[in-house]
Amino acid sequence: MDGLGVRVPGVLLADDSRHRYPADVAVVEDVAGGTLEALLKTDPARASNALSELAAMLDVMHRQHSQHYGRVDVLERGDKASGNSCEQLVLERAIEDLAEAAERDPTIGSAAASLHNRLQELATRVAPRTQHGLIHGELGPDHVLVDASGHPVLIDIEGLMFLDVEWEHVFLQLRFGDQYPALSRPGLDSARLDLYMLAMRLSLVAGPLRLLDGNFPHRTVMQEIAEHNAKEALALLVS
Repeated sequence: MDGLGVRVPGVLLADDSRHRYPADVAVVEDVAGGTLEALLKTDPARASNALSELAAMLDVMHRQHSQHYGRVDVLERGDKASGNSCEQLVLERAIEDLAEAAERDPTIGSAAASLHNRLQELATRVAPRTQHGLIHGELGPDHVLVDASGHPVLIDIEGLMFLDVEWEHVFLQLRFGDQYPALSRPGLDSARLDLYMLAMRLSLVAGPLRLLDGNFPHRTVMQEIAEHNAKEALALLVS
């Protein structure tokens, strides 16, 4: 990321020899300027500049291409992601999320067959692709810090992967909301956007409800996320 000019916290020391200390050690730059999410509320003008820089960084990332898709660390080991294409991988996971959500949410359960058919229909519209862009994977305004000079700094990059950039843009649209137009770009594949949006909505139903099976503390928040995304998923049946 640093080689691409994409700002991330600097690694000052990384030592896995365990000679200095009986554990792996890393000393990482402390970016103390707070998150872009907070800045959007407290200083919109300064946040706007950071958004513009963030858009430029994303452009650089998304122009990095690989014929293979999957997490960067997996690909660097010489392994490969499952499935034969990004859209197949997303479809298979969406079908699994749908089945899981249908067991826990009556509104999804009653529309499960229609949602399954819609996923299959959307997948048939996606044309094959042989190049995949470098994406963050979970980029919300809470995963962007702003340094003392006002520059955006990406964090939580352990999921960095080569995938369809439309997956990134669907997530950006959901997380940035009204601020997304500053990050939007022309040339995105509308068929992929449609499939990935429904898949993302179903994931955001199944995931929170899965957490509620255990002792997750913030139960009301997770329930609200699941209910909101269930409504949005059902709305996509008639879009």
